[in-house]
Amino acid sequence: MTRISVQSEPFDVGAEVNRFSEGKDDQVGAVVTFTGVVRNNDVGTLKSMLIEHYPGMTEKALQKIVETAVERWSLSDALVIHRHGDLRPGEVIMMVATTARHRVAAFEAAEYLMDYLKSRAPFWKQEITSDGRSWVDAKDEDEDALKRW
Repeated sequence: MTRISVQSEPFDVGAEVNRFSEGKDDQVGAVVTFTGVVRNNDVGTLKSMLIEHYPGMTEKALQKIVETAVERWSLSDALVIHRHGDLRPGEVIMMVATTARHRVAAFEAAEYLMDYLKSRAPFWKQEITSDGRSWVDAKDEDEDALKRW
């Protein structure tokens, strides 16, 4: 029942949350969602962020981590949407949603998925600023976040 989408097109977060939440069985006690937005860099010069990926490989990697989350936290459903292409500050870049019998499981699974997307998902990010282009390196704090799982 899980859904994974890697797409260039913008998506309507509210519509996605509504679609994800509809028709759940009466054992679902929690729906958790998180939406990531492209933020400007620390000096405010980001024009856009280019997100690249390998079609097929990316979806397989995301499917595997979603299946792990579903099993580990006994989720009744999960959703991951991640955009690629040229995105501007303020644009929605990704969304994670989980449903579970209890809120703790839904929250933890959502955090797990977000940490994975930030650090391990096969996306490559390049910042385009007024000074040029540069690849975004992995951050120590993002790697550290994975250690708790």
